[in-house]
Amino acid sequence: MDDRPAARVVCLDGLGRVLLLRWRDAVSGRVLWEPPGGGIDPGETPLAAARRELTEETGLPGRAVLDRWLPVRRDFTWLGVRYVKTERFYLARFDGTPRVRPRALTAEEEGAYLGAGWFSPAEPAGLPESVEPPGLAEVVSRLALLG
Repeated sequence: MDDRPAARVVCLDGLGRVLLLRWRDAVSGRVLWEPPGGGIDPGETPLAAARRELTEETGLPGRAVLDRWLPVRRDFTWLGVRYVKTERFYLARFDGTPRVRPRALTAEEEGAYLGAGWFSPAEPAGLPESVEPPGLAEVVSRLALLG
């Protein structure tokens, strides 16, 4: 198991839709959707990591990430490694619907990234692929109340 700390960002557009990124696991072949985010580097705060990851994975401005977050328990497998941990999910709000253009994906991410989409709160439940974390709708609604 890997317990590297991580932070994610729930991005809401002007219509209240949430941004999800689509990834394919090269080991299992599983395709999933999840909010942008990733590992916290040594010496980096969770908020700084959330802002950096948002910009790297989406091209959206990190300064949009608010210092409002919820702890979210995660249990998932990626590239053959099981992750069981609690991650901070931060909130970012945008006017309109900004275009997503990844800026600095790692080589691993380049091979796994399949695209992005903005979804109404109910839409992810109807996607044919899995959505991580499974309780994302509740996380989004709770975060929306914070900011």
